[in-house]
Amino acid sequence: MNAAARSGHVPGMAGDARAAGWPSVNAHAAALVSALVEDAAALRLRVDRTGDGCVIVDAGIECRGGLEAGRRVAQICLAGLGSVRFAQADAGGPLGVAVHTANPVLACLGSQYAGWSLAHGEGRGAFRALGSGPARALAAKEPLFADLHYRDRADATCLVLEVDRVPPPEIVAKVARDCGVTPARLTMILTPTRSLAGVVQIVARVLEVALHKAHAIGFALDAIVDGAGTAPLPPPTPDFVAGMGRTNDAILFGGDVQLFVDASDEAARDLAVRLPSCTSRDYGKPFARVFEDCGRDFYRIDPLLFAPARVRVSNVASGRSFSAGRLDHALVAASFEGDDHG
Repeated sequence: MNAAARSGHVPGMAGDARAAGWPSVNAHAAALVSALVEDAAALRLRVDRTGDGCVIVDAGIECRGGLEAGRRVAQICLAGLGSVRFAQADAGGPLGVAVHTANPVLACLGSQYAGWSLAHGEGRGAFRALGSGPARALAAKEPLFADLHYRDRADATCLVLEVDRVPPPEIVAKVARDCGVTPARLTMILTPTRSLAGVVQIVARVLEVALHKAHAIGFALDAIVDGAGTAPLPPPTPDFVAGMGRTNDAILFGGDVQLFVDASDEAARDLAVRLPSCTSRDYGKPFARVFEDCGRDFYRIDPLLFAPARVRVSNVASGRSFSAGRLDHALVAASFEGDDHG
């Protein structure tokens, strides 16, 4: 997919120092999307076209997929503005992912965050999904984009969905319409939680989770200048709740993030203290059990839980760093080894 994308900044929007210099997320992601499609066979992916021309990349529903496919999808979610690599954070521990971006606010919040809610139908057969990736910045349906003062322009785009079935035609048509592209210029990448690719692309959100919570607690996004994070990779499981629990536990109990900010020491220290997952009232149990205890209702879960386990905030203005939170290897092991509910 070769997107002839124009500048990401929309003239006439609020004059914001961040957005004024931001590039097009769709232009940056375009080459990565094309390469993923071209390398589909080697990556054990399946590529199909819908009747109206939308490209559907199956990364684990009817095909095997794999870790490398998930790594490349995660980089697409970051709009090509960051790197994702495999790393072992602790000697003897599980394989993990390391994420870095020099443009964390745009890459993580403007593209990677799964914030576009899509639904069609009613009852058990209804289709529901959260979309992530550069297409979000074309549609700009979320209030978050008003805070970012950013909206992209491009004639081709890509949306990543964490689903276990192909979206119905109505969803394809809606996404294309809201993004202002034809269906033939839309690529949808499907990564079910039970797949290897799905596990990687979810856990690779360890830095994005920190950015989202920083925004939620009111830290000035302008002050975040760089960031990196690591988290361990759980084994996939066919059980949806267990799989969702493990990928969340990887970040909540094993996620390690460092943010570089340009702020006062007071603001940097406050961010470090408030950011880790252990500040939540729901901290301390595997996520699958938290989910069950809340009647499988996400809205009953404390939103402050969704954060990395340990955080270091380094203030480039003063040279001081502030750390908070802790890694809980025992909870990670209990989750990854199958004691997800107990």
